Amino acid sequence: MGFSNEGRLKSLISQMTLDEKLAQLYSYWIYELQTDGQIDHGKISDKLSCGIGQISRMAGASALDPRSAARTANTLQKFLIEETRLGIPAIIHEECCAGAMARGAPVFPQMIGLASTFQPELAQAMTSIIRSQLMAIGARQGLAPVLDVARDPRWGRIEETFGEDPTLISHFGVAYIKGLQGENLRDGVLATGKHFVGHSFSQGGLNCAPVHMGWREIYDILLMPFQAAIQLANLASMMNAYPELDGEVVAASRRILTDILRNQLGFDGLVVSDYEAVVMLHNFHYVAEDKSSAARLAMDAGIDVELPTAKCYKDPLRAALEAGDISLETIDRSVYRHLQKKMELGLFENAFVDEGRALEVFENPQNRIIAREIAQKSIVLLKNDGCLPLKRNLKRIAVIGPNANDGRNQLGDYSYLSMMELVELRGQQDPSYVKIDKSDLGYGRIITILDGIREAVSEHTQVLYAKGCEILNDDQSGFDEAYKLAEMSDVVVLVLGDRSGLTPECSTGELRDAADLHLPGVQENLARTIIAAGKPVVAVLINGRPYAISWLAENASAILEAWLPGEEGGAAVADVLFGEVNPSGKLPVTFPRGVGQIPIFHSAKPSGLGSYWYHDYVAEKAAPLYPFGHGLSYTNFQYSDLCIDRKTVISGENVDISFKVTNTGAVNGDEIVQLYVRDEFASVPRPAKELKGFTRVRMLPGETKIVTFHLPVDQLAFYDQCLDLVLEAGKIIVMIGSSSEDIRLTGEFEISQTDRMHIHERVIFCPVEIE
Repeated sequence: MGFSNEGRLKSLISQMTLDEKLAQLYSYWIYELQTDGQIDHGKISDKLSCGIGQISRMAGASALDPRSAARTANTLQKFLIEETRLGIPAIIHEECCAGAMARGAPVFPQMIGLASTFQPELAQAMTSIIRSQLMAIGARQGLAPVLDVARDPRWGRIEETFGEDPTLISHFGVAYIKGLQGENLRDGVLATGKHFVGHSFSQGGLNCAPVHMGWREIYDILLMPFQAAIQLANLASMMNAYPELDGEVVAASRRILTDILRNQLGFDGLVVSDYEAVVMLHNFHYVAEDKSSAARLAMDAGIDVELPTAKCYKDPLRAALEAGDISLETIDRSVYRHLQKKMELGLFENAFVDEGRALEVFENPQNRIIAREIAQKSIVLLKNDGCLPLKRNLKRIAVIGPNANDGRNQLGDYSYLSMMELVELRGQQDPSYVKIDKSDLGYGRIITILDGIREAVSEHTQVLYAKGCEILNDDQSGFDEAYKLAEMSDVVVLVLGDRSGLTPECSTGELRDAADLHLPGVQENLARTIIAAGKPVVAVLINGRPYAISWLAENASAILEAWLPGEEGGAAVADVLFGEVNPSGKLPVTFPRGVGQIPIFHSAKPSGLGSYWYHDYVAEKAAPLYPFGHGLSYTNFQYSDLCIDRKTVISGENVDISFKVTNTGAVNGDEIVQLYVRDEFASVPRPAKELKGFTRVRMLPGETKIVTFHLPVDQLAFYDQCLDLVLEAGKIIVMIGSSSEDIRLTGEFEISQTDRMHIHERVIFCPVEIE
C-alpha cells in the first residue's frame, strides 16, 4: 500500500467516533434490513446510521434475483455514502464454494469433485466466472475456498474440501484464489481461506468438536495449503476454524491467529470470524463468561470482523473497552485492516454496479459449458468389468434410485437451493427470516441423470424409471416396482448417494456428520434387491463423502463416482456412461473398507499401514477399498523409460524425473500421472508415500508423451521436532504411479549434504513439462 493510502486511512480513523469504529467490525444479515423480502429504509436508517463493516449474504439469504440484488446493493451503498457522516461503503459478502450462492447462478460441481479432475486450471476458470457474477451484484468478498485437509469422511463438510492431500489442496486453493481475486483487487473479489486451522480432523468426525493433533503434524500437513494461499496467491482474507486445538479454542488463540498466521506465515490481510464463532466462545466452548469477554478474547486473538451479525463486537465490545479489558489501539488495528481492504477494492471510488448488466453475466452460455466440462472430468470410474461404455441402442435401460431423477441432490451444501431450505427452516422459528417463494428457484435448470440418459439413447431405446427408496428413511415399499423394471431391462443404472445440505433431511454437508460409512437409509438393501434381478448393474454415486461400499464394489458390474456434480451433472454422467467422454477423474480421498479404518489416507507413516505382526484387522484388510489417486479409463496406459537426471543433489537444486506414457488402447484418453516420494530414513518418521507432483496427459490411441517433473529438492523439507523446516541428507525413493497404490516406475536419488539444512521458505509446487 502506498503512503497516500496509509495517510488517508489514518486520517479517516482519526475522525471516527467509537460507534463508527465499532460499526466497521461487524455485519448485518440482509434480512435484518428487509421487511417482507424488500429493503426497509427505516431499518437501514436505524441500523446503518454509523456505517457498517459488511452485509451478510445479500443474495444468498434472500429471494433476490440478480438484477434485484444489484439494485439492493446500490441502495445500501448509496445510503452509506450519502447519508452517513463519513460515507464509508460496505463490503457485501457471499458464499461461493461451488458457484455464487445466488438465485439464478450456475451451480458447478462441489469442491471434492473439482479436485477429482486433478486439473487446477479448471478451478481458476470456474472462479473467474464466479468473480464476474459476484461483482455484477455488488458483492466483493467470497467466503471460499476451504483449505482444510480432509482426513475423516464422517465429517459432513468433507465434500467442501479438495481432498486429503496437502499438495493437491495447495494447487487447487491457489488456482481458486487467483480466479476469484483476479490480477488486482480493484477488479476482483476477496477470497477467504478457511478454516484456519484444524477444522477438518475433529473428534468423532463431529462438526466443531475438539481436534487431537500434534503441533508438528499441524505444521507439516495442515498448514501447507494456507502457506501456499498466502505466499503464492496473496490471499486477502482468512476465516478462523471453530474447534479447539489441545485446549486452545482457535477463535480465542493469539498464538494461532496472530503468531502463526501473521508472524510466521506472513499473512497481512483481513481475518473474519466464521459465523457465530465469537459468541460460541461464550455459549459453546465456555471459555468466556459473557459476550463482552468473548469479544475481548476474539479481538485480542486477531479476529478483525465478526460475522454474520452483531452479537459481540457492538455493545459487548464497547463494554470491554470501557472496563479496560481491551485497548482502543487494538480496536483501531482491526478497523484499519478492514478499511484497508475497502480501499484496495476501490469501493471508496466506485461502490456502485450497473444493474442492467447483472442478468447477462448470470445467463452467459459459457457458464454451463464450464460446468459440464468440470463434471465430465470429475467423474471417477471405480470399477468396470467391461459393462461400460453402454451402447446407445439397447432395448431397455432401467434407471433406478433416489438420486436418479432429483436434481436438487446433485448440489452441494452451499448451493442456493440447499441454503434456501435452511432459511425456510429458520423462518419457521424466527419471523425475521425472509419468506421464500419456492415456485421458481431454478430446479428446472438442473439436468438429472434420468434426463441425461433419455437425451443420450437412441429413439428405439426404452428408458424405465423407478425411485426405489428415499435417501434417509427406512421405507422399502418401492423395491418391488424397481425389481420388476430391473428384471425386464438389458442393464440397470442404479443411482445412489446423498442429499447434501444443512437441514435434518440431509445426509451430508455442514452439520450432517455420520457415525458410520454405510450408504444412507436402505440404499444398500435396494442395491441388493436390484442386483438379485440378475442384470448388469452400473452404480452411479451422487454423494458428498467416500462411503464404505465393499459389497457394492464386489457385486456391481461397474461403479461411477460422480460426487455432487452440479447442474450439468446428468449430462456429464450420460456422456461417460455412453462413451462420449472417456472417464479420467482420480480420487482425491481414500475409500475405506469400513469406518473402523478411519483415519485412512495414502500418506500414512510406515507404522500406520498395518498392525504390527499380522498387518490386517481380525476380520478386515487394512488396505483401502479404493486408494487415493485411483481412477480407471476406457483405454490403457503404459509407463516406461524412467530417467532421473542425477544421483546426488543438494539444497537449492532440482531433480529432473522423466518417463514415457503411452496410450495402448483404441480410444482417446487422459491419464493423470502422479509423482510420489519417500524419504527412506529421517530424524522423524516420514510418510511411506507423499504426492509431490501430478499432471493430466491427453493422448490419442497409440500416442506416446514424455513427462518431466522438475522436482525442487527443497520441496522434500519437513518440520522437525523443534518445528523448524529442515532438509536432511539421505536416500529419496521416487515412485511414478497411476494411483498411490498402482506404482508403475521406481527409482532413487541421494540428498548428499551432511548437515541438516534449515529451509527459509516452504517449496510446495513441482513444475512439470509434457512433450
